[in-house]
Amino acid sequence: MRRLLTIGHSYTVGVNRRLAHEMALAGKNRWEVTCAAPRFVIGDLRPIELEAIDEEACHLEPVSLRMTSRPHFMTYARDAKRLVTSGAWDLIHAWEEPYIPAGWQISRWAKKIAPFVFYTYQNISKRYPPPFNWLENETLRNSTAWIAGGHTVEDAMMSRSGYADHPHARISLGVDTNLFQPYTERGNRILSSLNWSASGPPIIGFLGRFVLDKGVNLLMKALDGLQTGWRALFVGGGVLERKLRHWGSQYGDRVRIVTGITHTQVPDYLNAMDILAAPSQTTPRWKEQLGRMLIEGFASGLPVVGSNSGEIPSVLGDCGLVVEESSDSAWKKTLGELIENASYRNELGEKGRDRAITHFSWPVIAKRNIDFFDQLLDSPIPKH
Repeated sequence: MRRLLTIGHSYTVGVNRRLAHEMALAGKNRWEVTCAAPRFVIGDLRPIELEAIDEEACHLEPVSLRMTSRPHFMTYARDAKRLVTSGAWDLIHAWEEPYIPAGWQISRWAKKIAPFVFYTYQNISKRYPPPFNWLENETLRNSTAWIAGGHTVEDAMMSRSGYADHPHARISLGVDTNLFQPYTERGNRILSSLNWSASGPPIIGFLGRFVLDKGVNLLMKALDGLQTGWRALFVGGGVLERKLRHWGSQYGDRVRIVTGITHTQVPDYLNAMDILAAPSQTTPRWKEQLGRMLIEGFASGLPVVGSNSGEIPSVLGDCGLVVEESSDSAWKKTLGELIENASYRNELGEKGRDRAITHFSWPVIAKRNIDFFDQLLDSPIPKH
């Protein structure tokens, strides 16, 4: 029986720990999986204490994490070090970037214990200032292999010194296709709570952070130009909330803005939408790395419209609509066509649901991870 330790700050959230849970199921009778999850993190939108999940297949080990409000400076405490250096592992996997202290810490603890593999979602080749460039270089030296979170991540990292010398795999994040699925009754309950009728105009939904990078300004401008009837539901939170509420006030009952919801509530809100819009905007320092809302929208049976920023075109494939990120007129046209064509919305929703199940469901993603780990251990591990 091989023993895997997987550790990451995202595992505090129960739905994120589905990766560890499903790896335990995918490796049943061959792998014993232990998941190290922080007891508490500040989170992007709310403080989060370690969440439970039903019938968890992996062994859960709570650990302490410091400075969780600043991800680039987070560090694990002594209990995490004791766990990593216990010497009981055949492979250690970190869901942490290699250039941050948390990722570097784990690589350093793991280097004399077991092969070490890290995940990265950086899809822009950046020159980090000290000490982050030192941390990244040492993490690479301590690592056996790495996992790219998408096509654009793989392309960017393969151009960087050290990455091409290590084995790697391209494996995205996943989605719980049982939690996220079409469920009209739940959507109707959300509509009722919003004082909206199920028979009203189609609802264009936005899910995520209310920030410039996520395209909130562009979406507001595109909605301003629509001539056909619409409603808009914004779910999330962020620095543009006040501006968003001021903009929405001119439309009265047509706009709803919801903040402070937990991730387990997200499926219900997605079921209240008719279209999911993801107008992410590329900046010199950022472009969309995955767009989890895309695969959650797919799983929920929604037609998904995304910009051509970063990984979005690869995620959507031919099952969603890709729109030029800087063109509010193109967004207006695409959204208008979807609003007016219910059969087309249904067709895209069905294709998206199928793509979520076959490409992004957690069992599929977990098996890819376990297969990669088996491949590494069954092959001669190169020295670095």
